[in-house]
Amino acid sequence: MAGISVTLDGTNIQLAFQKGEQSTAVVMDPHAARSLVKALSQLLSAIGEGPETDEDGMEEMLDVTSPTIDIGMDENGQAVVALQAGTLAPFMLRLKDNEARHIANSLLEILNSPRDARLSLGGH
Repeated sequence: MAGISVTLDGTNIQLAFQKGEQSTAVVMDPHAARSLVKALSQLLSAIGEGPETDEDGMEEMLDVTSPTIDIGMDENGQAVVALQAGTLAPFMLRLKDNEARHIANSLLEILNSPRDARLSLGGH
């Protein structure tokens, strides 16, 4: 059986494989590692392997908090939300007008509802 390990090597990521007596290690910078993750995700989708789901068949969600959330517009006037989710690299989410309105209206609904109603809906 093959073994795979992923470790930090300074600010780089080392991906090591071992099968029997043979072993190989690759050291990647964060950009190369993100490209590898994206490529693997696309390959898994291509062969019909979707995202992992929990026992109820729901897609697993990454539950994180962000120390800062920046909201503004990009150079094309499109709404942008920028944040860092847990240990993931910072990212920007560009929103179409209707998506931004939907998020804003949904957040207002949540904030305007009584606290006990929010808790009864799973704390959202």
